[in-house]
Amino acid sequence: MKMRFTLTMDDLLVNGTKIDNMIIDWIDDVSQEEVLEMSQLWITSQNFLTERMVGLKRVGESSLTIEPVEEA
Repeated sequence: MKMRFTLTMDDLLVNGTKIDNMIIDWIDDVSQEEVLEMSQLWITSQNFLTERMVGLKRVGESSLTIEPVEEA
């Protein structure tokens, strides 16, 4: 199923540069199991973003929204 992911991050430090706000939005074709797995990792991992994004050293606040994409 097609899902829209929206990652919002505030107060970032990337390669020594401070960034106030960044929003990354993408659509991916994923299974329900993959969505559940990603959601669980997001909730339980304290360093979810800094472990996966090269150069990201700090994130103040962040949120991940996952919603289905309606196909026409």
